[in-house]
Amino acid sequence: MTALQHNLALYITGAHDCGYYDDRQSVNLIPDPQIPMNPHLYSLLVSKGFRRSGDFVYRPHCETCQRCLPCRIDSRTFKPNRNQRRSLKRNLDLTTRLVCARYTDEYFELYQRYINRRHGDGSMADPSPEEFRRFLLCDWNDAIFIESRLEGRLLCLAVVDCLQDGYSAVYSFFDPDETQRSLGTFAILQQIWLARLYQRPYVYLGYWIDQHPKMDYKKNFHSLQLFRQEQWLPFTTI
Repeated sequence: MTALQHNLALYITGAHDCGYYDDRQSVNLIPDPQIPMNPHLYSLLVSKGFRRSGDFVYRPHCETCQRCLPCRIDSRTFKPNRNQRRSLKRNLDLTTRLVCARYTDEYFELYQRYINRRHGDGSMADPSPEEFRRFLLCDWNDAIFIESRLEGRLLCLAVVDCLQDGYSAVYSFFDPDETQRSLGTFAILQQIWLARLYQRPYVYLGYWIDQHPKMDYKKNFHSLQLFRQEQWLPFTTI
């Protein structure tokens, strides 16, 4: 057990299969489950490298690995690179709106197609509506969905948590047949735009893992910061 600001006790979970490496076990640091989670506490925890999956808030805490590094983008200084500008241009024909986070059959159908195409060989394959709800929705925090549509057809949805100092990119999924649009990149760019619109400094992207094929794309975003030794440092200094 350890402690965080405001005397919040933190606990270490037992070992379980790592979600990123098949040959490893992982453990998480979690806040005291007896303390009710709320938006203020959650914002504090995210600023210290935590993340949520459904209602579960955690931070990887593997002594023998330590490859999962929390990362965030400083929206105030971010500049899109060439490929990101190209993604914005390719998606000028999309209509985007913000909606309250909720379950619908339309959202689930897109989520199911995305998961089975992109992660069909893993533990997330063949999701159920209840698994969608448990993974993406949350009872104690303000979450929004960013919808992107082409002539009414849903192409991309970003699940975003509203924080005191920015936004947390919980998850994004999109039409797996629309590969030329770079919709994953587009979803992050939308969240940076949202942070700038409401003058919030950061977009939290979860964890970066050096040279991991599913995480390495995050280093392509300008103004990326990594949380290491309990402080946020520019990516270029790590």
